[in-house]
Amino acid sequence: MELLILSMFTFFFLSRAQLPGTWDLLVPNAGISSMHTAVTRFNTVVLLDRTNTGPSRKMLRKGHCRVDPHDAVLKRDCYAHSVLFDIQTNQIRPLMILTDTWCSSGQFLHDGTLLQTGGDLDGFKKIRKLDPCDFNGSCDWVELDDVELSEGRWYSSNQILPDGSVIIIGGRGANTVEYYPPRNGVVLFPFLADVEDKQMDNLYPYVHLLPNGKLFVFANNKAVLFDHETNEVVKGYPPLDGGPRNYPSAGSSVMLALEGDYSTAVIVVCGGAQYGAFIERSTDTPAHGSCGRIVATSLDPIWEMEDMPFGRIMGDMVMLPTGDVLVINGAQAGTQGFEMASNPCLYPLLYRPDQPVGLRFMTLNPGTVPRLYHSTANLLPDGRVMVAGSNPHHIYNFKAEFPTELRIEAFSPEYLSPDRANIRPVIEEIPDTVSFGEGFNVMVSVTLPVVGLVEVNFASAPFSTHSFSQGQRLVKLTVTPSVPASGNLYKVECKAPPNGAVAPPGYYMVFAVNQGVPSVARWVHLVA
Repeated sequence: MELLILSMFTFFFLSRAQLPGTWDLLVPNAGISSMHTAVTRFNTVVLLDRTNTGPSRKMLRKGHCRVDPHDAVLKRDCYAHSVLFDIQTNQIRPLMILTDTWCSSGQFLHDGTLLQTGGDLDGFKKIRKLDPCDFNGSCDWVELDDVELSEGRWYSSNQILPDGSVIIIGGRGANTVEYYPPRNGVVLFPFLADVEDKQMDNLYPYVHLLPNGKLFVFANNKAVLFDHETNEVVKGYPPLDGGPRNYPSAGSSVMLALEGDYSTAVIVVCGGAQYGAFIERSTDTPAHGSCGRIVATSLDPIWEMEDMPFGRIMGDMVMLPTGDVLVINGAQAGTQGFEMASNPCLYPLLYRPDQPVGLRFMTLNPGTVPRLYHSTANLLPDGRVMVAGSNPHHIYNFKAEFPTELRIEAFSPEYLSPDRANIRPVIEEIPDTVSFGEGFNVMVSVTLPVVGLVEVNFASAPFSTHSFSQGQRLVKLTVTPSVPASGNLYKVECKAPPNGAVAPPGYYMVFAVNQGVPSVARWVHLVA
């Protein structure tokens, strides 16, 4: 506690310019406010809202209006509710979504296709796909007509599994799991019913695939180990102190980087609203700032507690290429829900897992744009973190205290500062495809001589929504010390992840990291 007080005391005497990190405005008007966001292997970003918000600020292509006689706002809707953003040019083009994606879920499949499931109203049982393409291509959303969810899913979570299939867990009134491709309908998951309280608090469960192949599933303040092969709970974990953490109580969670022999997985859960804030629609009830950290693979796991410098709800926890975690977005009071939060938390935090308790959090340079309910954060291939969305209103409202937000920003962690450019590696050669357990070489160039080990790390491209990045993981490969090749070129011998439990098949952003500074990533397809 004394260390925390000291760090906060020091922080308040630092000017904005002295805090690490920088902000850039990428797009002043994306046309939509992104409730769900995912980065594709073509260095584009899919932004997705819900369909029944009324007019957005981006028109669909001529002749491509959505006609829905049941839409309460627009029966004939010629506005886009999803767009594709090009990271290189900052251009936007509209995508067409037909059914309601409000509070839905998603995951990239092993072939790079984006699977998108559920929502509300006509989207309740819907399955959609988007096969990404270059920004100038014609890819768009496809609504599947030959298959649907076995149970309607609203506020559910998805996770790709070791064999490349996807598990879809929970949702409002859905205490079950099911799979894509479908496997014999739904499976009862009583844990979700057991942890539900009078304000739910079991929605958008935090789901992490552990390297032993089982799933760590956290909802409200409890967690279980779920075997997706037998559909059984095989272990319970101790409750986490500090109250509810899931929707609508708005904490966040991340699994720390997998490394070494990949036998250990550590889960962190941070922040949340006080119980009752949602029921009472209290916008000024202070959020709490406690975090729990647990070794999920331990035989006798316990929660290690620590505090963030700020109470925070609706924060996003983004795995950086280095293994540190960026905590960004959110508010310091209230709860999730329309117009139910206040006091935006503009200060990002850097969580450094290798530091001792009390020294893990570093306060970073604050932004200026409140990012509250329905905002997102995603790691980009160049190491920046893209921030989008924030619409705490039923429809678009640009005159409220916290208006609907159409701007897209990028936060650059300190590792991208100009004074580190000379040690930033560049990946010159890397295979496009690697198989589980395969040895391969990465050629990197660095301006200054390499000192120490150059890491090669696989970062997934998760589906970010409602303060949780579904499918997020970082895997640090086993590497040998870099060997000088010629000039400033070095060879790093690597070994691919051993199996799909450590890293499910699919496309990964692969970063070389030199002295804590990541390269621009190259996309690599990991296959069985």
